[in-house]
Amino acid sequence: MVSTVNLPDGSSPMLALAHPTEEEKQAQFKLNGAEWRGALSLPAYLRREEILASQALTKDGGITYWILVDTSMKENALDTTSPGRLQLASCETYRKKALVWKDGEVCETVAHGIGSVFCPPHLRKRGYAARLMKEVGTALQTHQTTKETPCVFSILFSDIGKKFYDELGWEPFNSSHVSVPAAMSKAASVGALPTAQPLYESDLAELCKIDEALVRRSLASRPKGSNTAVALIPDVQTIRWFHAREEFVGQELHGRTPEVKGAIIGSEKGKRIWCYWTRMWYNSNAQEAKGNTLHILRLVVENEEHSSWKGSETKPMNGSSKVHMHDAAIAALLLMAQREAEEWNLEEVEVWNPSSATVAAAQMLDSSASVVDRDSESICSLMWYPEHEGKVADSIDWIGNEKYGWN
Repeated sequence: MVSTVNLPDGSSPMLALAHPTEEEKQAQFKLNGAEWRGALSLPAYLRREEILASQALTKDGGITYWILVDTSMKENALDTTSPGRLQLASCETYRKKALVWKDGEVCETVAHGIGSVFCPPHLRKRGYAARLMKEVGTALQTHQTTKETPCVFSILFSDIGKKFYDELGWEPFNSSHVSVPAAMSKAASVGALPTAQPLYESDLAELCKIDEALVRRSLASRPKGSNTAVALIPDVQTIRWFHAREEFVGQELHGRTPEVKGAIIGSEKGKRIWCYWTRMWYNSNAQEAKGNTLHILRLVVENEEHSSWKGSETKPMNGSSKVHMHDAAIAALLLMAQREAEEWNLEEVEVWNPSSATVAAAQMLDSSASVVDRDSESICSLMWYPEHEGKVADSIDWIGNEKYGWN
């Protein structure tokens, strides 16, 4: 047994980035599961991770696992019950399809989302997490890229505030949300809302394809002279990854899987409004709703003139929208989401980076609803690889920065 006091600090040249073996990966999950499994048992958490790694989004290299190791230590001498090398810190990255608009042109690119950054408690305060992220940040510039499809940015969602990752190159972007409580709203305005129809798994592929076309069209129509813009593509593989996650947890905690995946208003193509959502159970007590959230993954307004991807409608605004034609429809979607949240023992419905129309819709259901600017959890952060001057957040517009981009 080697004392941890003999380990090098995070600046040591003996530290290196590596990919874990299958045994080392399982050891990694057992360590971080203590913090991230929520109401799941550890065996259930391990099964969930295996299922999520086999989805269309993640299989065939869609997810990559990384560990920081001490190359002078061949085996884990600190814990002989843990196989392989000593993992000083670890994370995983998700390959994402993305678009970049610059100077009037839209280009395809690879983006990587970083998640599950973890350093075992007994190894903290040595700079290992920072070293891991520096190494990963550099590696991702060329990871799974080609000359035709480069990687120009990576993202992460910080749950430890803005400072740590900002100092490592991932600048914080706008991280706000509006929420309404679970259960059917009793507001007087509810009776005047249109009726939303549920969306099921079979509806997703066609709607995601339409949404992607809207994204491309909206980016292509940006005025020349605008900031460079980036957008993660909200494809069906991404949405289904979230649903695989909720289905597993729903079955484990409640003995059944959610069927309703979102809601839609309207039937005429070109004039519909819809959203996809996912249920997340954060509370370690499966019987308590507190903290559990139904997240709106993506809200789509199928109307080019008032697209949620254009102009001020991509900016969070506390108050009524300039264009009121969509407020009631969005409120109807949120109303159905409230009912689903109550059925599945969730505390609230949350929409990330809401447009002014979404805020107005939320206030139709709950007069106290307002925009919350997050400063400690789920901080949307982006590293821009091309050379640049000044703050990236001042010169790059992250379009459609919604929950579907999270991992």
